[in-house]
Amino acid sequence: MTEIFGTCDPQFNPVKDAFSRNFVINEEVGAAVSVYMQGEKVVDLWGGYADERQKVAWQEDTLCAFYSTGKPFVATSLLRQVDAGRIKLDDPVCSVWPEFAAAGKEQITFRQLLCHQSGVVAIGNKLPREAAYDWELMVGEIAAQRPWWEPGSRHVYHTHTFGFLVGETVRRITGLMPGDYLQQEIMGPLGDELYVGVADEDLGRLAVMARETDFNIPNRPTVSILDREISDEEKMLVYAVANPPGTPDGGEGPLRGWQKAQIPATNGHGTARAIAHFYAVQAMGGEMDGLRLLSPELLTEATSIQSEGYCPILKRNVKFGLGFQITQPDRPFGSSEHSFGHYGNGGSLGYADPDAGVGFAYVMNYIPRRKQNARSRDLTEALGSCV
Repeated sequence: MTEIFGTCDPQFNPVKDAFSRNFVINEEVGAAVSVYMQGEKVVDLWGGYADERQKVAWQEDTLCAFYSTGKPFVATSLLRQVDAGRIKLDDPVCSVWPEFAAAGKEQITFRQLLCHQSGVVAIGNKLPREAAYDWELMVGEIAAQRPWWEPGSRHVYHTHTFGFLVGETVRRITGLMPGDYLQQEIMGPLGDELYVGVADEDLGRLAVMARETDFNIPNRPTVSILDREISDEEKMLVYAVANPPGTPDGGEGPLRGWQKAQIPATNGHGTARAIAHFYAVQAMGGEMDGLRLLSPELLTEATSIQSEGYCPILKRNVKFGLGFQITQPDRPFGSSEHSFGHYGNGGSLGYADPDAGVGFAYVMNYIPRRKQNARSRDLTEALGSCV
């Protein structure tokens, strides 16, 4: 039996039990789970191994990649600019990023960026893997890219471009790179460890992602298919998930480059407690302990449905607010119809249940072929029995 470390309020022992079972029946290697209830941390657990060979124990301060679970963090960074009166949601993006107006994008709004309707879902020029580490290169390619559809007329998940689109607007408004803004204005004040771009001194605390270390998605085409003649629609779907390729296939040098880069949509690293604390504030209406992340009015708008329907990237029906996924029956965030959050590759998850006052997070380093599996579901179901 894997030893579980940390703290758990007795009321939430079913969460601890489910976490422990994951190591027995759900192939868990290393993981952490955290829960806040009405602003108080009630679960903070970790266990297993931080490496695939199961030699390095997962520690209290182990940092783990959580992939798309990080999208709401860069989204919140931009939403704070709305709260501050620097922009309006329906202003054109080119009002702060003039180069973005090229190729028919002059009418795209901040709202359309945040709800995956901008049409800039992929970069059409084939890029090398290392391109994702070069911020100026990526935002330059995005600024020159034509929309793949009429902006606002369609919803397709912006897997990788989301972070560059939203992050560059944050940079243009604040003068700070998105990872730096996140540290200075959100995670630093919260007192938690969550990074977009890991510093050299923290690289030794990173969990190694087990079995798979790239974003290539099983049963979906990769960039190599572009050597053949394919339709624009197929090209868009391929490039949206694989251009440039995601995390490195292997080798410490390329992997370190990815970990240190700022790729806000897909390479956040941190602890479960940091994600849960962020959502705890959101569950309390956007403000807690004197720290306001978002105004109640804007948080309500950001967590209401802005786009919904079938997504050909995710291959299922989806509901999106402004950077947040909205709970739905087949992929619930707790039991409340008002819950919101975001999944990440492999099953990582963060969400807020405002009706129960819950902030929840789960991170792990084993990514099975089925990118979402029973681990996070069992944890959230156990949490539901406690509140």
